[in-house]
Amino acid sequence: MSRYPHSSQTAASLAFVLIILLSSCGSVHAVRDPSIEFTLVPPAGDGTPDQVEEIAGRVIGASPGKRVVLYALSGVWWVQPIADRPYTEIQPDSTWKNSTHPGAVYAALLVDARYRPPLTMNALPEKGGPVLAVATVNGGLPSAPPPTLQFSGYQWEIRQTASNQAGYLNLYTPANAWTDRNGFLHLRVSKHEQQWVSAAVKLSRSLGYGSYRLVVQDVSRLEPAAIFAMFTWDEFGPPREMDIEISRWGEPEDKNAQFVVQPYVVPANTFRFVAPAGTLTYWMDWEPGRVSFKTIRGAGSKKGADIVAEHVFTSGIPAGGNERIRMNAYVYGNKRHPLQNEFEVIIEKFEFLP
Repeated sequence: MSRYPHSSQTAASLAFVLIILLSSCGSVHAVRDPSIEFTLVPPAGDGTPDQVEEIAGRVIGASPGKRVVLYALSGVWWVQPIADRPYTEIQPDSTWKNSTHPGAVYAALLVDARYRPPLTMNALPEKGGPVLAVATVNGGLPSAPPPTLQFSGYQWEIRQTASNQAGYLNLYTPANAWTDRNGFLHLRVSKHEQQWVSAAVKLSRSLGYGSYRLVVQDVSRLEPAAIFAMFTWDEFGPPREMDIEISRWGEPEDKNAQFVVQPYVVPANTFRFVAPAGTLTYWMDWEPGRVSFKTIRGAGSKKGADIVAEHVFTSGIPAGGNERIRMNAYVYGNKRHPLQNEFEVIIEKFEFLP
């Protein structure tokens, strides 16, 4: 018999305590740094302000109060989705979701409250300080070709990707653009699950310098936040944007139409006027160093008939490139006077004369 009758029990107790301590140490070392990953990757593409895609992911091990900052690589890293909304919130289930403009590569940063995202960066920040995790992923395969329709003898591509136009995330669906048995083009803005869904088409090819004519049924009763626009846009080079726009931009007392050579922030680049009730014909004559706009009453083909408005721009006129004519019906994000009802624009004819 042992002189220390309780020595075996003591040894067992000490062993048990040692196991607990070792387990505790192991659990401390097993705590992983927070991480971030992608669960939905947009297609790869060249950066353009005219298109956004959905992007999503999740975070692991992040404490409350952390946020995600997204970037897309197009020459440099651009913060997403826009400069004044650079943060993506993390949901209670640790997932995150937002939109992004196209890029060759996408990046997601997990950050704390100290991080101030720059608009652009030549290189991503490394992990450390306010940046808790960094993840990148190559863009996916390009999207399938868009659906098309025939209108006025031309093929038009129907938009189905979202955009951040006019300060509002506009969703698009091919179901909101169609032609009727008269050959008229309909562009509709509808509501789906509390979200406005817009319509847009663009020519399948560039036409360049020449005379553009558009016959549009009555748009005088559009709500202030409704927009209809015909414009040029080059998604592969300088925008080359010139516009005929029907909208009050959310302000009920404003005139409801304008001719524009972008950028509109230059006062001389915008000419405002009132588009009256009834069918109107809009002209845009584009030549090197000069663009002339005109609106007349009715659906006539003579420019001198009952003129509503006309203006000539000779400064800042874009040169021809890869621009294509587009027509959009969409929503302006005016919080004081938001859109209340669905609307539809009917375009009877499009014509081009070189």
